[in-house]
Amino acid sequence: MSNNKAGMADVIEALDAYLSRLPLADDRRRALRARVLDSEPADRREALQRLRAQLQDNDGGAEAEGSDHELIARVQSAYPSLRHDDEARPPTAGALRSAAMPQLNRWPMSPADIDRRPWRVLPWLSRKSNSLPKSVPSRLKGVVRWRQTLLALMVALPAAGAAAYMATVLPHRGATILEAFILGAAFMLFAWILVGFWTALSGFFVLWRGDRYLVRSDPPAKPPSNMPPVDDDARTAIVMPIYEEDVSRTFAGLQAIYESLEATGRLEEFDFFVLSDSVKPDTVIAEQNAWAQLCREMDAFGRVFYRRRRARVKRKSGNLADFCRRWGGHYRYMIVLDADSIMAGDTLTALVDRMQANPGAGLIQTPPTAVNRVSVLARVAQFATRVYGRMFAAGLHFWHLDNAHYWGHNAIIRIEPFMAHCALPRLPGRGALSGDILSHDFVEAALMRRAGWGVFIAYDLPGSYEEVPPNLIEELGRDRRWCQGNIQHIRLLFSDNLAPAHRALFANGVMAYTSAAIWFIFLLLSSAEAVLEALRTPDYFPVAGALFPQWPVWQPIWAVSLFVATLVVLFLPKILGVVMIVARGKQREFGGVGNLIASTLIEILLTSLLAPIRMLTHTRFVFTTLTGQQVKWNAQQRADAQVPWLRAVRFHIWGMLLATVWGGLLLWYTPGFAPWLAPILVPLILAPVITVLTSRADLGLWMRRRELQLIPEELKAPPELARVVEIEAAAPPEAGFVEAVVDPAINALHVGMQGRERRLTVAIADYRRELAERALNQGADALSVDEQRRLLADPARMHWLHVEVWAQAASAWTEALAERPADASTQAPAGAV
Repeated sequence: MSNNKAGMADVIEALDAYLSRLPLADDRRRALRARVLDSEPADRREALQRLRAQLQDNDGGAEAEGSDHELIARVQSAYPSLRHDDEARPPTAGALRSAAMPQLNRWPMSPADIDRRPWRVLPWLSRKSNSLPKSVPSRLKGVVRWRQTLLALMVALPAAGAAAYMATVLPHRGATILEAFILGAAFMLFAWILVGFWTALSGFFVLWRGDRYLVRSDPPAKPPSNMPPVDDDARTAIVMPIYEEDVSRTFAGLQAIYESLEATGRLEEFDFFVLSDSVKPDTVIAEQNAWAQLCREMDAFGRVFYRRRRARVKRKSGNLADFCRRWGGHYRYMIVLDADSIMAGDTLTALVDRMQANPGAGLIQTPPTAVNRVSVLARVAQFATRVYGRMFAAGLHFWHLDNAHYWGHNAIIRIEPFMAHCALPRLPGRGALSGDILSHDFVEAALMRRAGWGVFIAYDLPGSYEEVPPNLIEELGRDRRWCQGNIQHIRLLFSDNLAPAHRALFANGVMAYTSAAIWFIFLLLSSAEAVLEALRTPDYFPVAGALFPQWPVWQPIWAVSLFVATLVVLFLPKILGVVMIVARGKQREFGGVGNLIASTLIEILLTSLLAPIRMLTHTRFVFTTLTGQQVKWNAQQRADAQVPWLRAVRFHIWGMLLATVWGGLLLWYTPGFAPWLAPILVPLILAPVITVLTSRADLGLWMRRRELQLIPEELKAPPELARVVEIEAAAPPEAGFVEAVVDPAINALHVGMQGRERRLTVAIADYRRELAERALNQGADALSVDEQRRLLADPARMHWLHVEVWAQAASAWTEALAERPADASTQAPAGAV
């Protein structure tokens, strides 16, 4: 008798635990419990088997155990509005996969033909080929040409003048080989900073006076004759490629965007796609569960879709190309987001309206504002993008017009020409400059323009946001990936038929990182020149037979004036940004005039301290890239987190040693030159201190309380930003591999989304069976991450493991079985019965 009571108690405990994980209405849960117990199950296996049968209103007992009906019943108990593809027919394996993805509409998308042989620009070596598409002239070609010619003159002439002026400062007036290299490096550096200077000044002019060529939502008076007519059937896909991101933050941002778009009344024009390349089992399960939870809360099944690729081919660009091939035919436009992107609904609809009104536009980029981080480094970056960023974006528009940048996110793209012309080839050969094109966005913009479609920057559109790396090490890790991608553009500079503006943008992307190496070489050569002059015996009679000596002449005022001119070029754009804010009466949004000026000075000081550290690190990136070292594109850390002291020292140790030896040699041989390099060497020696302090969130909060580095989005947060914070704070703990085994709804959702069961070889089937048995007997920790990933890919083994863990009350899973889900997950969803 006691054994029977103990057995019944075990059955009831298992039944109640299983039911508690299904978000059913209370009366439904009680009815199921009563019906199962009335059947007097012999043990927990039979009780849970009958419960799963009852979920599908099927008394078939054992026959229902392996049925897809049972899986769908478990999923729909949690997500009643989720429907598989053809409910009039019996469900098949993987029927729920169609609920996560729309019906296919396949279009071809072949890699673009890009000639990568630089000698083709030489007419006597090139052979004309009709296979490459000819660039379609821009309707703004004349305007673009004179503006970019003007820019080239305003960069080249002052840079040459500054280099010539610098020659007068050097001991030998540029007559030695060493000094010739110094002057060559100086010319390139002056040209580089002048590009930024004139971009900022033209942006100031555009923001102050406006520009007639801004891409607007008003239709042109006379549309180009070769463009198709505009109609009203313009559906848009909002696509978010992700890879090992913070799942709660990613889906909080997506939900905030969805709600904002819904508030515009135009939600019906849009669909959302989360395109995952994640591979870690815990991340995969968390993404699937977060997608289903979001769709349940927003009643968005059939409008928000989720797909995870099995093979991460060509990273983000390959993910977008795969979306276009499968579903691009359903849509006219796609708006590309990053995992940290946030866009207001009004901004999304405005982008669509501008594309509709400008049938010659292939891509419109918005300038995103950095938000939502609190570390010192992130706050300074947010302040800079808010004060100067839009001015630089307006300047880029002024010089490039319809030949503008694409930054890979927060932009709208016309899908048909993108698919026809912008698929990326692999670069042949070996080494870091071959293989997949990493910085794909610049190349896609160039190919879009080559096909005759305009690429614009909508610098006037607000409501576009992103987040920045929270600390210097994470920022430099991102730069390492960007460095290799940008340097690859060296191979594309001479591709046939690209617009000159985009060749310039490729060169600009290369210079974004090689300028650091040029600066480092310039400083190194200048130091060598100073040391050699200190060691060399002066020759006061360089000309034989001279009657009078030639005394060396040092004019400090020349060097100082050149230094001051450089500072003006670097910092005047920042001053103009502040002037514009004050002139428009918006200084209160930045904490008032005093705090605005103080914040600008802090930004200038911190930027100056960080510049040598970035220079040295970027120089290392350039040389490691050119020597063929490949970079791993790992997931980014986006949340605020202070850098540990030991990690900071390890990261910067070689730069500290170099700066110490460099400075010691200068002090020993040429003490008069050492102070000129002190602003470079001191930050390198103090790099760990700067890295740790700028990563601290408490210092950032201290600055926020004193309204330093304040931006308007902090003073009055836009609804979308406030909503992201609210949703993320309320998010339940993320599900993982353990929940995919134990939780009835999460297990069924994952199994149902895997697609049809594949035929396996005997060896693979035995291997996966062994994995499942080991997991059953020893727990999830007995499997490596790779083994968990392989088991997740087998729907039959995952279903079997779920059934056996509950039926056997496996000791390795006792704690997981006993845990109760969070309150939010046990509430009955809308429409639950």
